[in-house]
Amino acid sequence: MTSQAPDHPPLRQLVLKIHSRCDLLCDHCYVYQHADQSWRSRPTFIRPETVRSVAGRLAEYAASRSLESVSVILHGGEPLLVGPARLRDICAELTRALSPHTTVDLRMHTNAVTLNRRHLDVCREFGVRVSVSLDGDRSSNDRHRLDRRGRSSYDRVVRGIRLLQEPEYRHLFSGVLCTVDVANDPVAVHDALTALRAPRIDYLLPHSTWDSPPPRPAGAETPYADWLLAIFDRWEQQGRPMPVRTFDSVLSTLRGGPSLTEALGLAPSDLAVIETDGTFEQADWLKTAYAGAPETGYDVFRHGLAEFAEHPGLLARQSGLDGLSDTCRRCPVVRSCGGGLYGHRYSSGRGFDNPSVFCADLRSLVEGIADRVTDPSFSRAVLSTPELRSANRELDAVLLRRVQEQLTPEPGWPDAWRLMVALDSDPDTAPYLDEVLGHPYVRTSLQRSLRGRADPARFMSLAAAAALRAGVGATLAWDQPGSRLHLPTLGTYRLDAPGRIEVSVTANAFRVRTGSDPKGTLVRLDATAAPPRWRPLSRLWAPDGPLVDDADPYRDCHPAAVAPPPAGEEFSERMRQAYEILEKDAPDHAGDPDAFRPTVLTPLEAGSGLQLGEHGFGALGVAVDVQPKEFARELPRIGRRARLTALRATADLYRLGSPAGALLDQADEGLGRQAYDEAARALSALTLLPERELTGTGAVLVARMWSQWAGHRG
Repeated sequence: MTSQAPDHPPLRQLVLKIHSRCDLLCDHCYVYQHADQSWRSRPTFIRPETVRSVAGRLAEYAASRSLESVSVILHGGEPLLVGPARLRDICAELTRALSPHTTVDLRMHTNAVTLNRRHLDVCREFGVRVSVSLDGDRSSNDRHRLDRRGRSSYDRVVRGIRLLQEPEYRHLFSGVLCTVDVANDPVAVHDALTALRAPRIDYLLPHSTWDSPPPRPAGAETPYADWLLAIFDRWEQQGRPMPVRTFDSVLSTLRGGPSLTEALGLAPSDLAVIETDGTFEQADWLKTAYAGAPETGYDVFRHGLAEFAEHPGLLARQSGLDGLSDTCRRCPVVRSCGGGLYGHRYSSGRGFDNPSVFCADLRSLVEGIADRVTDPSFSRAVLSTPELRSANRELDAVLLRRVQEQLTPEPGWPDAWRLMVALDSDPDTAPYLDEVLGHPYVRTSLQRSLRGRADPARFMSLAAAAALRAGVGATLAWDQPGSRLHLPTLGTYRLDAPGRIEVSVTANAFRVRTGSDPKGTLVRLDATAAPPRWRPLSRLWAPDGPLVDDADPYRDCHPAAVAPPPAGEEFSERMRQAYEILEKDAPDHAGDPDAFRPTVLTPLEAGSGLQLGEHGFGALGVAVDVQPKEFARELPRIGRRARLTALRATADLYRLGSPAGALLDQADEGLGRQAYDEAARALSALTLLPERELTGTGAVLVARMWSQWAGHRG
């Protein structure tokens, strides 16, 4: 009999306490200075048999849950106090036990006071990434982080960070953690950490509860939000030189993405803690609440992680919105704030059924960031389809420049960039460049490149395709990673093998030379019969009908799988019939200058209907078996969604995180389905929102939707 997998998210992170003492005496430390003092009864350092049991339990759990990777954070106390030899033994045992079952991600959090090369050589051997606690500049850091003799720790910590930044160790440095103290100058704190070239910064609110609230200057309503927003402004002014986890998390959730930290958002906790004696504990910061708060009664000698994962305290931190207080559930910023850190909600009267003790600060922080990153300026893209296409072309050009700046210089790329600049500068050739850059899947490739998956060959082929369409002579050479050379908007050339290629472009023709074919094959675009190596893309009708693109390597951006090429004449004929039905049965759509007219149709797997994906304006994925009547019926509805998506890509319609976003979706969907009562309810709710919730562009969009509603209701 097969056991049923648990229905809650798996544990993916383990904080492993390898030393229970510390060489600093920070007066804000939750381990030594707060309510729970269980550290006093713990072994000073973790014993080898405990490490073996931990490693075995984690390996067993990773295998049972089929985890692709697990993170183990070596913690304390101060983990460096175990010494390099014990540190190596711990890393070796964890790696030995876990590697057959999953990818091991080892990390260490340290104060870096005693960090030396012997420690870092061990970290380099096992790929242990190191984060360091530092509270900013010297005076800010020394307000709390002194050693047991009352001496400054600043110089010793900075020395450790400098060591981490040496070439052989630089890849191990993961960032700095800084505890917020509103008595410190926020800009001085941030500038000090920036000067140290921290690869990532995490600003942490001081651990507090309703019974033991954080310090607040007299008369200050939201001092912690004000402090963090001053840093946000400085970070923006600097051009966001490094990730800041708190800010990145708020920005992500405001845009509908995931939370990036347990301290914010509604993502379920996936973290366990094991102390030096092998006991399982809940999250460390619960030590702030009351004596015994983190205790579970479990240990690695008698219990596995699967048992621990069923502990009520852990499940409470995985319950999302349902696990929050009534106050939080009604709050407009709850999806970004998430009620704050679980431990910060505690009061002796109501347990954890409270908003965060930082509630006002968290709301002010989220709303302050939303206000700062929302562009209130009016965009003409809302007025018509030509304006919308123009705005999207401008966005693609901006994205291309960003990719060009980030690409590692390669032979040939400067030539391609100069060619595109020249085409853009000439009024006679600029429209042809716009046609290529405006192909919807160019947006997909640009966005993926900016996320770290750059494809230099793609941008070489863009330049070649634009020159070919413009009839401008050019020769470009590059390394082609695959055996298919795709020229966006035109077609695909089959190579013998990946490798170095040279593409020469003349008026309406191009030649591809390779190592195995130095003479090259000439392809003429106006030839009645294409050479065997070349498969051109086709249009439903000449000269400006939708392009049937079944070959672009970035067309895999739809929710459904793409159909294998070629699409075939049957698909094209079905689409031509669909457009005939649309023109006959929906004359309003055919005559509407703002109606959605796809420029690219991509065949998708059977049964997938009509789909939009992560691409620029104009693409539509269509199932190979979609019937013409279904296409004609669904196109106006999905076309509305395509327009709204394209408008959102180029203009802010509402303050980020606002309920206006969901209401606009409801209104647009209602109009598209001719569910006019539903649309009216959403539009009425939008009208009643505070004025600041909609930008000028968003207000015009709502007015246009009301006009469309009135026109249909007659």
